[in-house]
Amino acid sequence: MSKSIRPGWEEYFLQVADLVASRSTCLRRQVGAVLVRDERIIATGYNGAPRGIGHCLDIGCLRDEMGIPSGERYELCRGVHAEQNAIISAAYYGVPTQNAVLYCTNQPCIICARMIINAGIIKVVHRGNFVDDLALDFMEEAGIELVIRK
Repeated sequence: MSKSIRPGWEEYFLQVADLVASRSTCLRRQVGAVLVRDERIIATGYNGAPRGIGHCLDIGCLRDEMGIPSGERYELCRGVHAEQNAIISAAYYGVPTQNAVLYCTNQPCIICARMIINAGIIKVVHRGNFVDDLALDFMEEAGIELVIRK
């Protein structure tokens, strides 16, 4: 009888984040995030427009129309980042995020890093694919454990 190889927790939750990212409505980058506490998923999020607002997938990318390069002027976008949506989802349903771990398909940006810090998240595991040194500096200063898993 052959045994299948069972993924460890980090790889398992990153695989879930990959699946969550498949729901993204962003034309540039599909990102997924999974919030976990005590090895249980408490919330997920993907990048896309807020509820009731047209998705870029349907109406086009505001950032492309304005010629804004990736990694700049985050505020000029219809979308809410995956990490933000996971934190917002937990808040919406009254689920505490203190001492949670965030698994994400990409490194969080500085806007998400500040939310991660204030949400009480203690560890971020991500696949890289994006670099925001200020975000890394903030999370390190706040004592958040950072792990990159390609």
